[in-house]
Amino acid sequence: MRAESPRELARRYGLTVSGERPGAVRYVRQLWARRHFIGAFATARTTAQYSQASLGRLWQLATPLLNAAVYYVIFGILLGTSKDVPDFVLFLITGLFIWTFTSDSVMAGARSVTGNLGLVRALHFPRAALPISLALQQFQQMLFSMGVLAAILLGFGQVPGWSWLLAVPALALQTVFNTGAAMALARLAAQTPDITQLLPFVLRTWMYASGVMWSISAVLRNHDLPEWVMLGLQYNPVAVYIDLVRFALIDSYTAAQLPPHVWAVALGWAVLFGVGGFMYFWKAEERYGRG
Repeated sequence: MRAESPRELARRYGLTVSGERPGAVRYVRQLWARRHFIGAFATARTTAQYSQASLGRLWQLATPLLNAAVYYVIFGILLGTSKDVPDFVLFLITGLFIWTFTSDSVMAGARSVTGNLGLVRALHFPRAALPISLALQQFQQMLFSMGVLAAILLGFGQVPGWSWLLAVPALALQTVFNTGAAMALARLAAQTPDITQLLPFVLRTWMYASGVMWSISAVLRNHDLPEWVMLGLQYNPVAVYIDLVRFALIDSYTAAQLPPHVWAVALGWAVLFGVGGFMYFWKAEERYGRG
């Protein structure tokens, strides 16, 4: 009688390869089953992030506001970009808050696997839980920031209206986009750790191209730019989300300053990165933590 091979024995007793990648649907179910861990991990990271600072979470507010003050002096006063933008202070602060949401999500995602190798190697769980939880952490911080932004808007005389509700779907789509980007960067950084050293330079360039401190619509109106540059500026995903939130919250920011089909573009970026980033990360599931 022929002896059974190890593979046949494993199949008979329901054993599987350690770290084997499950199917995409099963993987999503595993993530859903660990949703409480994802939420608790995100909350714990948020609590720990500012626990050693004397001002605690006030730094979450102080950092973008200090940046806004610097950018206001440089771009608003010295370079004169405020001349083309009504309510420039609100324009700038809103742009910085929305940009920070994406940039912090991307940076956190890039470090989610490489910064938690002990957890990855010690426990068996769907690795996507790490970038998702860190993107959720940034979402929690964004909610705090939006409360502060609403107070600033009221202080500058903006009256809440029905248009403010448009910020909700805009931020929801941005959250999906951020999570997908975080998962994509998590895989890239896990394979090539040097990416985390390059990423700050990439993000800084991306910020300058996103219309955070200057009006993209004014530049397109007043300058003769190559077609590909115009399209890149208009349909830059972060610029699209910034535009939508500015349109929702700032009275002087009109529909004429939005790119064509802006909601379709925002949805398209969210679906592309949300689904694409997830699939890209999932494809390398069995390789995280090895080596």
